[in-house]
Amino acid sequence: MSQRTKDILSKMTLDEKVYQLVQVTTATYLTGENKIDVITGPNSTLKLDRELVYEVGTSLNLVGAETMIEAQTNYLNNSKKKLPLILMQDVIHGHRTLYPVNLGVSASFDRDLARDLAQMAAKEASLDGISVTFAPMVDLVRDPRWGRVMESSGEDPYLGGEMAKATVEGYQGDMGKYNIAACVKHFAAYGAAEAGRDYNTVDVSERNLREYYLPAYKRAVDAGVKMLMTAFNIVDGVPCVGNKHLVKEILRDEWGFDGVVISDYSAFDELATHGVSENQKECAYLAMEAGCDIEMMSGCYAGYLKELIQEGKISEEQLDKSVLRILNLKEELGVLDNPFRSVNPEEAKRVQLSKEHRALARRGAEECAVLLKNDNVLPFSKDVGSVAVIGPLGNTGEIHGSWKCGGKAEETISVVEGVKGILGDKVKYAQGCQIEYNSTDESLIDEACELAKNSDIVILCLGEHQEYTGEGNCRADITLPEVQYKLLDRVLEVNKNVAVALFSGRPLAISRLHETAPAILDMWMPGTEGGNACANLLFGNAIPSGKITMTFPRTLGQCPIYYNHYTTGRPKLEEDDYNRVRFTSSYLDIPNSPLYPFGYGLSYTTFEYSDLKLSGDTMKSGETLVASAKIKNTGKYKAKEAVQFYIRDVKGSCVRPVKELKGFEKIELDPGEEKTVSFEITEEMLKYWTREMKFEAEKGEFHVFIGKDSTCKPFATFQLI
Repeated sequence: MSQRTKDILSKMTLDEKVYQLVQVTTATYLTGENKIDVITGPNSTLKLDRELVYEVGTSLNLVGAETMIEAQTNYLNNSKKKLPLILMQDVIHGHRTLYPVNLGVSASFDRDLARDLAQMAAKEASLDGISVTFAPMVDLVRDPRWGRVMESSGEDPYLGGEMAKATVEGYQGDMGKYNIAACVKHFAAYGAAEAGRDYNTVDVSERNLREYYLPAYKRAVDAGVKMLMTAFNIVDGVPCVGNKHLVKEILRDEWGFDGVVISDYSAFDELATHGVSENQKECAYLAMEAGCDIEMMSGCYAGYLKELIQEGKISEEQLDKSVLRILNLKEELGVLDNPFRSVNPEEAKRVQLSKEHRALARRGAEECAVLLKNDNVLPFSKDVGSVAVIGPLGNTGEIHGSWKCGGKAEETISVVEGVKGILGDKVKYAQGCQIEYNSTDESLIDEACELAKNSDIVILCLGEHQEYTGEGNCRADITLPEVQYKLLDRVLEVNKNVAVALFSGRPLAISRLHETAPAILDMWMPGTEGGNACANLLFGNAIPSGKITMTFPRTLGQCPIYYNHYTTGRPKLEEDDYNRVRFTSSYLDIPNSPLYPFGYGLSYTTFEYSDLKLSGDTMKSGETLVASAKIKNTGKYKAKEAVQFYIRDVKGSCVRPVKELKGFEKIELDPGEEKTVSFEITEEMLKYWTREMKFEAEKGEFHVFIGKDSTCKPFATFQLI
């Protein structure tokens, strides 16, 4: 902490210190019809003092440079201490120019792309006066029913950590004019909610927590993330916001994180709802004891922290540490010297949705899309005479994704617009059906079939509405609506030259679609340039290279399903997957295997893997080995391939996963070109939490795989001695 911030702290009253830990909505400081009354409006439950509300440390939810200027000006005009607000916002997958949802970004297997996209979002947000984003979300997720899947990087801790690091670096950079502070969330294990239901119970062992759920948070902390947000859920029976083991012992003491910790929205109050405190005073005590600095949108600190200090239950030294962290962040961001920092309405208008930013968003959407199936249908020829775009997601901007921040549907390119940009007036559209998951209206199908019948090719835009994912938007049924299948079946009766463009924020259970559709291109929710990216991919201007980072189930009954599972004492052998084998870990009615495994994704070309080898067959502690393989483009298109590197620990003191991703590299090859890709094996990547709960590598046999997805079979063997 700097001497400057210590000097500021020394001149603050106890009330002023407490209010630095309070967060309210930015609209609290607006004027006129937009103003929120702190006594009778939405902030009324916080029970804030009318004067001390102008000593609040931070605010949230802001879109627009003019709004920021108004709020900060009004705040400073009424504040005695004149310590500027830090304005925070959920800049999740872009600010005004949106790129694919984070599950899509992870499918690119491209660290540099993730960094570039976050950097673009930071620039746009900073010009609107936002100094902190509540991102990245690094929660590991194994259940696609959970609504917040779209914010995650999927089911793998290593990939999640790599994307977390790249995203933090993109947002924060060197904390210059166009950078914003990142806030990694939600600590911890929020993605493990039972039944995929948001805010639900989480029950994981300490080993599972450390093995799978904590690594991505740790990677973000090591990357220098400025803030961390606690989760709504419980861990080991204790809500995270009041969980001393998580926040103080692991995050603060073990990992050495001295940045700002903030709660999620009203999570302090929810300690009482969980049943671990009787009132707001006890909520404030538990949160402060755990090490939580900022209280988002509840009134426990404001109402009772001063009283707790006066009673000696909380020391003023504890409060001072939290206040210093917040003041230090204000100093790092530069708001102590310039309360308006980089806000610039005129520059924002030039930069947001600029040609350069749209081009990056479009490239992101192209790199993130995953070709799930292709029976020699794609890419379509641009010489076709007529094109039918059909489906409820074909002529709408509502494909930019949930958590849109400043993004707008009317500024988002639809599939119809994207295809017309390539083929012009050859393109016609029919809706075909409604998008609502419970719709049974078939009245639009006839018109769509007539268009399909009289067209050379059909682009069928199916999936889920973008607001069916995101916070609080969980689904018990992750299949496509029956009316969409009826539309597909009827269209295929009159035209077989059909490709499905699938839009979703989660893996869907689409076995029926896989069996029926000639081609499936998963666009996720692709952002502002989604329609242009989709058109470029369908017509060969771009080549699909994305790989899924969450397993697609055959049916909901397989969930949760993930690639890095443990074996069992009675595993069903792979060769028996489609056969009934009683007394094995299996189902009566379906195979164990997923529809699409982790890391899966097709291309318009083909890649051949060969010559897997190791630089040695033994490795001593402290030494390294090198694993390598040759990858050759055996098709006719120049294309990218995400080469994946897996290790299996054959025997440990605890059961080990059947495979673990330990590295990846995105390469680009011309037709006929071959490249050797190498990965270094270190002792660190062999470590895990052993039976004695020590993080160490155990001697023994290891298998090494390099392949195109998590089902790759050839392996090389070495011994750690």
